[in-house]
Amino acid sequence: MKQTNHQFFDFLDFDTDLSQEVGVSKLWKSCKPTAISQNGLGVMLTVPFQAQQVSNEIVPDETIARKSYQVIIRAYGSSILRLSIAFDGTVEDDSEMLQMADEVTETALQFTVFENHWIIEDTTGVIKAKIDLSTPKIDYWSDLLPAPQESFEAVLYPDGVTSIQVSGHDQFFPRRMDAMSLAFITKNGIPDKSTMSFAAKPDEKFVGTGERFSKMDLSGHTFQLKNQDGQGVNNKRTYKNIPFYLSSEGYGLFMHTSAYSKLSLTDFSTRSVQILTEEPVLDLFLMAGETPERIIYNYKQLTGFPEVPPLWSFGVWMSRMTYFSADEVNEICYRLRLEDYPCDVIHLDTGWFETDWLCEWKFNPERFPNPKQFISNLKEKGYRISLWQLPYIAEDAEQYTEAKQQHYMCTVKTKKEQDGSNFSTLDYAGTIDFTYPKAVNWYKDLLRNLLDMGVAAIKTDFGEEIHMDAVYHNMSPEKLNNLYALLYQKAAFEVTKEVTGDGLVWARAGWAGCQRYPIHWGGDAAASWDGMAGSLKGGLHLGLSGFGFWSHDVPGFHGVPDFMNAVIPDDLYVRWTQFGVFTSHIRYHGTSKREPYYYPEIADIVRSWWKLRYALLPYIWEQSKLTTTTGYPVLRALLMHHPEDSMCWHIDDQYYFGDDFLVAPIMNSENTRQVYLPEGNWVNFFTGERMEGQKWLKSFKSNLSDMPVWVKANTEIPMYLESVNCTDEMDFNKTKTIKIDTGFKGIWTLINTM
Repeated sequence: MKQTNHQFFDFLDFDTDLSQEVGVSKLWKSCKPTAISQNGLGVMLTVPFQAQQVSNEIVPDETIARKSYQVIIRAYGSSILRLSIAFDGTVEDDSEMLQMADEVTETALQFTVFENHWIIEDTTGVIKAKIDLSTPKIDYWSDLLPAPQESFEAVLYPDGVTSIQVSGHDQFFPRRMDAMSLAFITKNGIPDKSTMSFAAKPDEKFVGTGERFSKMDLSGHTFQLKNQDGQGVNNKRTYKNIPFYLSSEGYGLFMHTSAYSKLSLTDFSTRSVQILTEEPVLDLFLMAGETPERIIYNYKQLTGFPEVPPLWSFGVWMSRMTYFSADEVNEICYRLRLEDYPCDVIHLDTGWFETDWLCEWKFNPERFPNPKQFISNLKEKGYRISLWQLPYIAEDAEQYTEAKQQHYMCTVKTKKEQDGSNFSTLDYAGTIDFTYPKAVNWYKDLLRNLLDMGVAAIKTDFGEEIHMDAVYHNMSPEKLNNLYALLYQKAAFEVTKEVTGDGLVWARAGWAGCQRYPIHWGGDAAASWDGMAGSLKGGLHLGLSGFGFWSHDVPGFHGVPDFMNAVIPDDLYVRWTQFGVFTSHIRYHGTSKREPYYYPEIADIVRSWWKLRYALLPYIWEQSKLTTTTGYPVLRALLMHHPEDSMCWHIDDQYYFGDDFLVAPIMNSENTRQVYLPEGNWVNFFTGERMEGQKWLKSFKSNLSDMPVWVKANTEIPMYLESVNCTDEMDFNKTKTIKIDTGFKGIWTLINTM
């Protein structure tokens, strides 16, 4: 076992063989600040740091002189504080991650010096921070153990009310510490890593951090903020790490970095939240809000809001891995219309190139002889085309020589043996270098050629991992790896909007700021009940991390146990369809047949649910607009509407769909589940039955054609109750308002007449 359960080794990453660290790594621990001064509109603290001996016991190395660094505290608006310190290098005032709203402006701070503390406040007298300089009270009687070292101690008040305390003395005895209030680590004498900790309450709960396939309350876990190919939705790897968490104590924290980082949410110590980032800079935004939605809103004020994707994108997307010819696609489109399945998008995955998986951004001329006419013909029938591609260049690709000679892709230092899996970055010769403006323009031109043909959307697959043993123009691979998704998706989004007028991509990877470029989907889920459950968990946490639009592969991406060929059970197909209907976007995709007519026993049920999806589009459109101006995602964890209800901080298999729907997917073959109805008056969307909340419904049964869905009583739901083949046929002036009152007897009576 390598795990030691000591913070020094397991969190700070010191080698358990300390002889390997002597003369190499050194921990520097913060002391009390020694000076305070103005720094522009902010306030600057001078903080000395004391080197520690190379030991699991935290003991000062007094043979080394202290070093002082400056902590800068700045305020933005009325509820955001920024705390920054650079041990080496500089703090970026701007980056690709930040897209501050116009109203987020820096506000002036001032300070007052008292004997045992300093007060930092804004110009209206609202206290923003207290710096504690006092000496702990003691009643001395023993010298068995040494006195504690000095520590940086402060309480931060982003909104003047919510308090966030720096974790100053999280320890057993002074030499056995479980958290560092503020510290850095040098490697070969050069600052290398930074860490900081904040006090946590015994019942504090945490959510967010990206697409986390975990329980709702993340307390007791440590997460590596390092994007990886998740290879499913049931493990610790994830495609979308977001350096932001939200606390039940009414605050959020955003780590402004793309460096590999760790986040311990009361794991290594139940008394502290701990941050470790693999760079000698800390740049933290702490934000408060009266509700989780307001905290996420403040986060989006810093990192950006999305635009509403085009209406057609909210219709059904049909795909599988993969379609290989225009004839095959035309047959599928014809049959969907013939059998009365409304659909808007046909996605071509890896098979539209000359060679499957060999991405060259060109149609196979034999199997797609006239792609522009092919796309145009489908558009006339109400279908738009989405295309798969990825950001890596293969040696066999037509663009390889140009990309290498013009340095549009990274320069790989060491060529590694390839495994030919087609699922790995290393299967390719290099990664497109989006840190290089000329490479960005070159990539945009590749997409522009396709978009000019009439292609409507680009699937920006992969991007979680890049070639690491390589050189990029303007960033180290270690800093670029997490940020890569943002640069990649931004380029595709911008050229798509430029050519088509519609801003969207279909993206898998993610980092802070990627929410500006929807739509993101949940990766390669197993076609199983646990794959469905894991997908929902990931989507809920992503929504709590600032992402408004999210989807998933219906009914799961890969088969179990046969990855490519396992048969999808009928009930799983239906239940995942229902989940998809109540998600911001719905796309069918996977390694085998996904078209509903291949499932004759359930085809009629699926058709009725697709029609329900289109009937709900006025409501979905209305709710989607909210995510462009608020902290709300379309698919929301219950805690966003009921933060005072402790139960809702634990529920990860139900959600709000917009403001008014409470959705509880069935995720088993028994057609039953427990349902929690939070406070309020609820009406069953399919039966009209009325119930009063805050209670559990145990063993709630729902036949295969129905789903546990409730609507808030007395709300009005805009719906489109005319039959259509696609969104092009919709006229929202014909939208009807359905009143969820005592006369409402269930929605199927309306849908089945379409």
